[in-house]
Amino acid sequence: MKFVLSSIKNCTSHLMEGIPGKKCGTVIVTAEELGCCRDSVLMQFCANKLDKKDFFGKSDPFLVFHRSNEDGSFTICHKTEVVKNTLNPVWQAFKISVRALCNGDYDRTIKVEVYDWDRDGSHDFIGEFTTSYRELSRGQSQFNVYEVTLLSFLIETEVSFLDYIKGGTQINFTVAIDFTASNGNPSQPTSLHYMNPYQLNAYGMALRAVGEIIQDYDSDKMFPALGFGARLPPDGRVSHEFALNGNPQNPYCHGIDGVMEAYYRSLKCVQLYGPTNFAPVINHVARYAASVKDGSQYFVLLIITDGVISDMAQTKESIVNASKLPMSIIIVGVGPAEFDAMEELDGDVVRISSRGRFAERDIVQFVPFRDYIDRSGNHVLSMARLAKDVLAEIPEQFLSYMRVRGIKPSPAPPPYTPPIHVLQTQI
Repeated sequence: MKFVLSSIKNCTSHLMEGIPGKKCGTVIVTAEELGCCRDSVLMQFCANKLDKKDFFGKSDPFLVFHRSNEDGSFTICHKTEVVKNTLNPVWQAFKISVRALCNGDYDRTIKVEVYDWDRDGSHDFIGEFTTSYRELSRGQSQFNVYEVTLLSFLIETEVSFLDYIKGGTQINFTVAIDFTASNGNPSQPTSLHYMNPYQLNAYGMALRAVGEIIQDYDSDKMFPALGFGARLPPDGRVSHEFALNGNPQNPYCHGIDGVMEAYYRSLKCVQLYGPTNFAPVINHVARYAASVKDGSQYFVLLIITDGVISDMAQTKESIVNASKLPMSIIIVGVGPAEFDAMEELDGDVVRISSRGRFAERDIVQFVPFRDYIDRSGNHVLSMARLAKDVLAEIPEQFLSYMRVRGIKPSPAPPPYTPPIHVLQTQI
């Protein structure tokens, strides 16, 4: 399919060409600069004595909200749910950003249409009315003969992830690395832990790509770095929660460079073993997160692993418990293994549960490292994409915790003003 462009002001038409000699239609794209308004509004509507449209029943009404555009056209910005078999519906309250509703222009026309829902999609038009954000905010309650009534109108100012960071919330970053034998002998080039003197292995690339971004939100740049699934000297005991720097009382490393140094040092002194247990390192971070629930700190655990998890039931229980805490979990899978279990932990499709309890919120983000290996050899580009996708869900996970707990960001401190030194001279 080929597009031919013609542009008039902020409107662009695309003539589609596909089958020779046949018109395939036109795609029209309209652009408008977004306003800077960050408010949202929570509204609820009801109606009385609507027209009866169904032969065997009453009506199944729903509302469609349209934002007016700069060229006078309208764009759908919200649809309510359908209320079945009634002429006096009460729709559920809904939340919409003021930018979506009117782009921050309080006097811009908002058109609301009322329809009767039909299964085949040929919904029957009942009526319409126009209003504006300003009218709604003043409590304008009833509209035209159909008596659509505004029941409630509550304005909320949306806060962002950066509002909390500016207000002093600290992000605490912890790393946990898989030292199980399935990664292969670190002295062999086929190992995912291969200690190549000339370039980073898969673990090192993932660690640096994600860590170098998230460390900018950590003020002291001191990161706990843990390993799991290895036999430790001198007695060969298996540990699923050991400090990479060899100091269990103080597992902190200075910056990502310090974590990388401790990682390579551990490869030389521990024996890769197994099994692959996640629950101990998740519980390790959860213990710290449980002690600070006031919004002043948020914890992010990065787990880098080669695949099959051995303690799935325990890990799911740990994640369900941690979903109530100020923490998120990032899992980066390295190597060629199947990561079905990791997709299940991610919880994007089905919310994770354990023994009948569902996670309070989604706190896990999984990405397979192999999807970011650039065949052209451009590791800078592929690692930037990895970091972007890995961290994409952290702000919303962070905000979901703050919203559920009703925690607002603290005011940002005033910018530093250096003292003014007055030079005095004696005449």
